Amino acid sequence: MNKQTFVVGVFLLTVCMSAFGAGRPNILLIMSDDMGYSDLGCFGSEIATPRLDALAANGLRFTQFYNGARCCPTRASLLTGLYPHQVGMGFMVRNVSMGPGYTGDLSRNGVTIAEVLRASGYHTGMVGKWHVARSHSMADTSNWPVQRGFESFYGTIRGFGSFYDPESLTRQNTFITPANDPEYRSESYYYTDAISDNAISFLRRSAGTEQPFFLYVAYTAAHWPLQAPESEIVKYSGKYDRGYDAIRRSRVERLRRLGLMDPQWTPAPTIGDWEKQPNKAWETRNMETYAAMIDRMDQGIGRIVDQLKADGRLDNTLILFLQDNGACAEPSWRKPIKQEAPHDLSPMGSDALQTRSTPPMQTRDGHWVRSGPGAMAGPADTYVGYGELWANVANTPFREYKHWVHEGGISTPLIAHWPEGIRRDRRGGLEPQVGHIIDIMATCVDLAGADYPSDFNGHRIKPLEGVSLAPAFSGRELERKQPLFWEHESNRAVRDGHWKLVAVENGPWELYEMTLDRTEMHDLSARYPDRVKALAAAWDAWAKRCDVYPLGAWKPVWSTPGK
Repeated sequence: MNKQTFVVGVFLLTVCMSAFGAGRPNILLIMSDDMGYSDLGCFGSEIATPRLDALAANGLRFTQFYNGARCCPTRASLLTGLYPHQVGMGFMVRNVSMGPGYTGDLSRNGVTIAEVLRASGYHTGMVGKWHVARSHSMADTSNWPVQRGFESFYGTIRGFGSFYDPESLTRQNTFITPANDPEYRSESYYYTDAISDNAISFLRRSAGTEQPFFLYVAYTAAHWPLQAPESEIVKYSGKYDRGYDAIRRSRVERLRRLGLMDPQWTPAPTIGDWEKQPNKAWETRNMETYAAMIDRMDQGIGRIVDQLKADGRLDNTLILFLQDNGACAEPSWRKPIKQEAPHDLSPMGSDALQTRSTPPMQTRDGHWVRSGPGAMAGPADTYVGYGELWANVANTPFREYKHWVHEGGISTPLIAHWPEGIRRDRRGGLEPQVGHIIDIMATCVDLAGADYPSDFNGHRIKPLEGVSLAPAFSGRELERKQPLFWEHESNRAVRDGHWKLVAVENGPWELYEMTLDRTEMHDLSARYPDRVKALAAAWDAWAKRCDVYPLGAWKPVWSTPGK
């Protein structure tokens, strides 16, 4: 064989391998729900997350990565690479009839990662929480996962509910129950475990094929209700008896030691006074259960990773882990609820569907669900949230929470693990470049060598807003040319370089220099009025372009004064 023939042969082999997807990475995208910035061990927590910590130790931690402040907007942006209003998800899955940004249904003017990668030859699967479709009825499944690019789906269409008997539990396009699912049964059903187990099933089905895969795993942990097996909760018994401030101070120390918090930043203040807390046993039980939920999720992620390793696919799989919003300060389900008659309940049949995701509701074996300080979190017949005081701990060292666009609402850990794609000397390191959920689609398109369409199934597709994160894997700069923007419930922000302009609903703009003060404790708006004016103008231009106006359109009509 002469040299020219050899070169041509290698070229043709490369083309053939490319056509069958060889060499392109598998992509595993994992998202958790309602967790704070410092809730992972590798981001300062006392909660045991050894499997995520191991991914971080052998991968890369992005320290300034942002989500969309709440579940629906984040998921819409994550899936499409667009700002949430651009695909109809400026609020939640509710049509408030105030323009295209607030339809509450994932727009067809954006494509999902699954739609793009499937067209490029990837197997696509999803398990877990969908929560970007307005229809929760099998009469209209047009915007459910299988219709948006996923070959297989096991999970919930709604955003929350019991971990022991989830409402809207679905396989493909059919509602099921834990008791009648033809493909998955468990003697002690727990939704977090079911998500992990069904993710593993997808990996086993796709193993041994030439096609790469894209798998989206969307846990509902650690969203309320606080429910977990007692065997997990007991591991944290006594862990939180020291109270809010002591746990926050311990987290601040670890954050600084890990290089995740600059010593010159002033932590946001502790909100709760533990000494004045009248329900200490209930409060500690809530946080013990919350920690157990995260711990159990970490174990499931570990089993997913173990399956990839057993299949020989771990090295060429990009794993991304992130959270949909900051910790949740919502007071939901912290007050006792009034139960409905009758008091003697019959067990539900195996085919009977849960029709409520919130109390009052009953367990499948026939007990009323309880909430409030008399209900010690964990079992299936309890429905409790941890509230603002523990959310303040979870978001250490930042201000505010889910819903708001201060750092506590939009900051998420991002762990990237990819042995074949992250430069060896970068592994275990920190990546300070600013990233955003709109970058996930751009990253997937880049690494898959996929074509991002201008038209898809007869719909005009909006151009991508994000940039690929791939350059950071080898120590290069991201190619971002525009600021980043947020709006949710009239809370608004813009991040441009080291500067962030942020405001709460109906509040004035605040200005922060993020290198010196990422905890947003020292407002510089009075000192730099010209910078405030310029950033505010940039935000206004973005809002007009991306269907954010009319501002306040998220408010339901029935809550408008005089209506």
